[in-house]
Amino acid sequence: MGTKPLELVYNKGNSSSSNLCLPGSLDSSIVRGKIVVCDRGVNARVEKGAVVRDAGGLGMIMANTAASGEELVADSHLLPAIAVGKKTGDLLRDSRGPNTVTPEILKPDVIGPGVNILAGWSDAIGPTGLDKDSRRTQFNIMSGTSMSCPHISGLAGLLKAAHPEWSPSAIKSALMTTAYVLDNTNAPLHDAADNSLSNPYAHGSGHVDPQKALSPGLVYDISTEEYIRFLCSLDYTVDHIVAIVKRPSVNCSKKFSDPASSVYKVTVNGAPSVGISVKPSKLSFKSVGEKKRYTVTFVSKKGVSMTNKAEFGSITWSNPQHEVRSPVAFSWNRF
Repeated sequence: MGTKPLELVYNKGNSSSSNLCLPGSLDSSIVRGKIVVCDRGVNARVEKGAVVRDAGGLGMIMANTAASGEELVADSHLLPAIAVGKKTGDLLRDSRGPNTVTPEILKPDVIGPGVNILAGWSDAIGPTGLDKDSRRTQFNIMSGTSMSCPHISGLAGLLKAAHPEWSPSAIKSALMTTAYVLDNTNAPLHDAADNSLSNPYAHGSGHVDPQKALSPGLVYDISTEEYIRFLCSLDYTVDHIVAIVKRPSVNCSKKFSDPASSVYKVTVNGAPSVGISVKPSKLSFKSVGEKKRYTVTFVSKKGVSMTNKAEFGSITWSNPQHEVRSPVAFSWNRF
C-alpha cells in the first residue's frame, strides 16, 4: 500500500450488514482506495477480505466483537489485513473523545437514540442483507450512527422550524446545553459496553432532549470571527489560518442571547485538581437578543499530580425556568 496514509472507513455500505462485510454489502464509491474495518462473525473471515477487495478497498482490519473477545486468528487473506481484539475494535468503531486533532474542543457534542431502532427498510433486500434471505419487510431493527444521525438531524430541523431566525450555532447550542446526563431512574448515565460510569468523552453534553431544546433560555451563538480567534489561540501561523478559513488575510469571548427580563446565576462543578472561577457570577438581561459576556478561569491546584488522566466538570447558568449546562474537560501538558 506504500507509505501514503489511507482513510479508514467503517459501516459504509448498502445495507445494515455492511459492518460485517457480507457479500454485496459495501458501497464501492465509499470504500474504494481505503482501509475497511469489518466486524468478525456471520461469514468467513477470508470472505470478508474478498468482499473488501472486490469493492475496491486496499486493506482490512477485522475487529472482534463480544462473541470472539480478544481471541485472534491468522488467515491467508487476499489483501493486506490485520485482526484486532474487541477492546481495540471498540476504539475503532466509536466516535468518542478526546478530540485527537484539537483536544481543546470537547467531543462528542451530544448523543442520541441509536441502538435497536425500529427503522424503515427497503424491500430490495432481506432484513439480514444476505443473498439467501428471501424475506421482505417494511421495517427492520438497526443500530449505529446511521440511526442516531437522522434523529439529531430531525431535531435540528424542528428547532429551525420553531426558530427560523436561529443560526446553526444557536441550534447546536440549544441541543447541547439542554441535554440530560441522568437516565430515567435519575442515576448518572452509564456506558452500555461495560456498565462503567459515562463521562463527557463518551456522551458529550448528554442525551438530546427535544422538548427542552425548543426553549433553552440562553444560546451560545458563536461567529466565524470567534472560530478564527480560537485558531489564533492555538498558535497557528497566519498562513495556516488563512488556508483554513479561505480568506486573503486574518487578524488575530463568547456571546449569547437570552429571553427578556431574566437573571441567570452560575453554578460550577469542578474537578478535584482544578479550580474554576466565573466572572460575573450573575447575568441580567432586559431584552430579547441582548448579548452578554463572561470570563472563565481554570487554575490547577497546588500539590496535585499532573497525570495524563482526563478530569471533567461543568458550568451551568440557571434561572427558575431554565438550566444551560456546558461540560468541560481538563488535561495537562508538560512543557
